[in-house]
Amino acid sequence: MPPLGVVLGAWTMNWPALIILVLAAFFYSKGLVAARRRNLRWPLWNSIAFFVLGLGSFAALSFGFTAAYSHDLRWAFTLKVTSYLFVVPLLVGLGKPLTLARQTLGPAGAARVEAVLGHRLVRMLSNTLVAALLGLAMFTIFLTPFFYVLRTNPAADVILTVLVPVMGLFMSVPIMEDGAGHTGSLIVVEFIFVFIELLADAVPGVLMRLSPGILDGASAILGNQPGWFPSPLRDQQLAGDLMWFLAETVDLPLIILMFVRFSRSDKHEARSFDELSDEEIEALNRAHLGQGGRSYE
Repeated sequence: MPPLGVVLGAWTMNWPALIILVLAAFFYSKGLVAARRRNLRWPLWNSIAFFVLGLGSFAALSFGFTAAYSHDLRWAFTLKVTSYLFVVPLLVGLGKPLTLARQTLGPAGAARVEAVLGHRLVRMLSNTLVAALLGLAMFTIFLTPFFYVLRTNPAADVILTVLVPVMGLFMSVPIMEDGAGHTGSLIVVEFIFVFIELLADAVPGVLMRLSPGILDGASAILGNQPGWFPSPLRDQQLAGDLMWFLAETVDLPLIILMFVRFSRSDKHEARSFDELSDEEIEALNRAHLGQGGRSYE
């Protein structure tokens, strides 16, 4: 493993990541200013979560050790990409950016936000089944020689820096912020898919960990290597361990979120039934049982 001084002192420039950071900080800050003008009380915790945890983790991954050594070390690249997809979006979502946008953009701006969220692509990515399949497909690539291209090609690095966090945001943020309107039955189905994802995401990491050969075909790094560099096989094993650990760990909060959403949805549905009159309940019984006016007590 690298010395602590190397981890803390490693740095590299990543222009696409810098652009993303500046734009994200600008628009969230603009929302905070608008909230103050509208006399809306925005929780300080959400702002700290967005800037420090969300953008801070993205910056550390994009400019620090994982960025500087991701071309040479499989485990550093795996840590960066896996965190881009799972960890960073989860931390950004704690800042409630969608809620802030809806409360501060006005009717026209809120309508545009809903239009984006309602787009077929966004709805597809935020579907738990599609998210599970996309994550599994991306990490399966790590088991092929294309893994070497992804971690060494500069163009691939730019694409991953931009697309993977955006895809992760589309997958996680709507689920975290838009769960109130889902019915209990739909949440149960989503929970099943998330549990399947919990199991499926482990497969690529386990295969990387247990494989006796180098899967990406790059058995050695050209040039001088620091003494702390692991062997190619050990490097691959560490990458598998990290992928397995992060994918499974981050899925646990989503499962807890599903339980919370189900509990809230169940209470909301129960409250809505309590507010119905006897005549409305009778009508629902007839519609449900299809007895042509006959109901059962």
